[in-house]
Amino acid sequence: MMRKAFAKSSALVLGYLDRIVCVLGAVSFAQAPEFFQQYYQRLGGHLDEARRTLAQFEVAARAAGKPFGRFVTDTLANPDPGLAKLGQTMHDTAERVAQLQAAHQALGEASPWSRPWIFLGHLDSSIARATLEVFQPAVPTTLEGALYAALGLAVAFSLWYFLIRLPLEAWGERRAARNRNNLR
Repeated sequence: MMRKAFAKSSALVLGYLDRIVCVLGAVSFAQAPEFFQQYYQRLGGHLDEARRTLAQFEVAARAAGKPFGRFVTDTLANPDPGLAKLGQTMHDTAERVAQLQAAHQALGEASPWSRPWIFLGHLDSSIARATLEVFQPAVPTTLEGALYAALGLAVAFSLWYFLIRLPLEAWGERRAARNRNNLR
């Protein structure tokens, strides 16, 4: 009698744990589209600022009567270390604009299925860290959010079931069998 009551309460607890794990997985994965959106906005801000800086360098090049590329090359070759460093900064800024622009365009055009891979392929860890620091969770009410939630539910339940629940149940069955054998 006691064993049956314990088995019933164990099944009830496991059922609740199943549900909790599924909800946590769904809610966690559903945050991905929101994180991507907030990262994309922050990426756009970095791109705008880098473009603004690059535009200032281009104005200086025009004022010197040179195309930007030539202006950078001449500044890099300057014997004054400060001016040479400025040339490197202009070069790095132009490269940064190109990188940010490529990432922004790729993420903006990505489908829900390809977005995680595009995100990882163009990941800027400093922007991702800054996004995470101010990340505001949300419940996306889009098809993409529902798909991520379903995926999260499946992943969380699979991990829970195959890595924790089944081994615990097998251990419990082996223990119960040993106890029955010891009672005989």
